[in-house]
Amino acid sequence: MHQDVYFLRDFYYTTLLGRAAQKAMRDQLQVRWSSVKGLSVAGFGFAAPLLRPCLEEASRVIALMPAQQGVLHWPAETENHSVLVEETSWPLASDSIDRLVVLHGLETSERPAALMEEIARVLKVGARVMLIVPNRSGLWARKEGTPFALGRPYSLRQIEALLREHGFALNATSGALFFPPKDRKSWLNWAMMLENLGQRLPRYPAGGVLLVEATRVADAPGPSGLAVRDRKPLRILDPVRPTVTRPAWRGGATGGSEHG
Repeated sequence: MHQDVYFLRDFYYTTLLGRAAQKAMRDQLQVRWSSVKGLSVAGFGFAAPLLRPCLEEASRVIALMPAQQGVLHWPAETENHSVLVEETSWPLASDSIDRLVVLHGLETSERPAALMEEIARVLKVGARVMLIVPNRSGLWARKEGTPFALGRPYSLRQIEALLREHGFALNATSGALFFPPKDRKSWLNWAMMLENLGQRLPRYPAGGVLLVEATRVADAPGPSGLAVRDRKPLRILDPVRPTVTRPAWRGGATGGSEHG
């Protein structure tokens, strides 16, 4: 179940809490991507608030908004850079994007594996993706009334495993939203101070969101969901043990009795 686009717009652009959250996440994104000059940049979900700095120097900026969420003209004051898309079928050529931000897209997806496959398809080899998801152990995933309370929150281990399974090499992990999700001016006066303090922690258990950056690598097959995990799996050419009986539908058995 995706968020409603008007709820997301109102949270990030009309509330003090949303503006503080936008700044905290955008600051962390810019630490990793200090320059996108001449690059093709895209965002999926509702990543538009984080993409605005890219408009000045990127060669192309696209905000992909899933049909279940809805779409808005963005940026409001200039020509449109947003497009309505099917969640797992984007109108982008394969190997065409250099940087991709996913915000409010993965945790609400009903088909996360298919979404990751689409992400891998549109990214160039060596391109980077930044997944921003609610932290399962953080306060924001438990606070109703914010966009981070809907959908499935993730642990860092779960996100890292998902990326590896779909052919990505992990680059860096960080956290954001270390201040409490309370829309009170008295709290928000301390928000950036708490955010800066949280960035100095060796781990990110208290952050409201996890930011995980990864690079698409060339033809890196991920493990199948049906992979056998037995240390000594039965191989197709191994001899059949005498105690194993043939299934009844096979018929025509020789040597030994088989009773249906």
